[in-house]
Amino acid sequence: MAEPKPQGAISKLLNAAWVRPFLFLVFIVVAWDLAIRLFRIPAYQIPSPGDVLAVLRTEWPELLRQSSPTTYATVCGFLLSALFGIPVAMLIAGSKTVESYVYPLLVFSQSVPKIAIAPLFVVWFGFGIIPKVISAFLLGFFPVVVSAVQGFKSVDPDMVDLARAMQGSRLQVFRAVNLPHALPAIFSGLKVSVTLAVVGAVVGEFVGSNSGIGYVMQRSIGTFDLPTMFAALVILALLGVILFWIVDRIEKLVIPWHVSQREDVIFAS
Repeated sequence: MAEPKPQGAISKLLNAAWVRPFLFLVFIVVAWDLAIRLFRIPAYQIPSPGDVLAVLRTEWPELLRQSSPTTYATVCGFLLSALFGIPVAMLIAGSKTVESYVYPLLVFSQSVPKIAIAPLFVVWFGFGIIPKVISAFLLGFFPVVVSAVQGFKSVDPDMVDLARAMQGSRLQVFRAVNLPHALPAIFSGLKVSVTLAVVGAVVGEFVGSNSGIGYVMQRSIGTFDLPTMFAALVILALLGVILFWIVDRIEKLVIPWHVSQREDVIFAS
């Protein structure tokens, strides 16, 4: 059999994991600019990519400074979501009684718009960081619980019975069987949670704040400074991507044995 030809440097570069989304992003920016020129969209409706890049270049120090409180609120809210969400999911998955009481209320709570109750947090806790953290926590909590419950419930009962038959304690069975089996689903929920936590932090900044990316966006909307608003959106997108990437790296370190972490998956007919 003939050996496969080695890939060239350009082919390897184009097949790199980080290059493809970058190329697609370039395509979107070019299409954005062409659409503005072709349809003659005025700048007060949609700014051009050049104007947004100019704001990012000139206002980068200020945008970076304003992103600090947003990042802090996002990370705190996300960590609280994981800290409380996983134990709650364990209780729900381990007890039908707890599930019947708690799970419907969790689903009901998601039907309440967070932007509607965020002003209450400002009334109760003031204009500090706490309302932003609570908003980020509320948006990130539900995905963690749902995914973790699914993970804990999908554990093979035969594996649990086998571990118990080998005189394993409840803690040992949990550490050896339940938790490893549920970790892939838990990390799926954490990935969704960390991106929603960014949205929650911005919602908290919308309703009452004098700092943060949400405050920059609100101020830009009030003055019709669309390039600055789009630049703030770019910063938020970068923040979400970076936090998602961090969670994904942690997942690869914690569960390298899972099939989803394998680089090469061969499908045989």
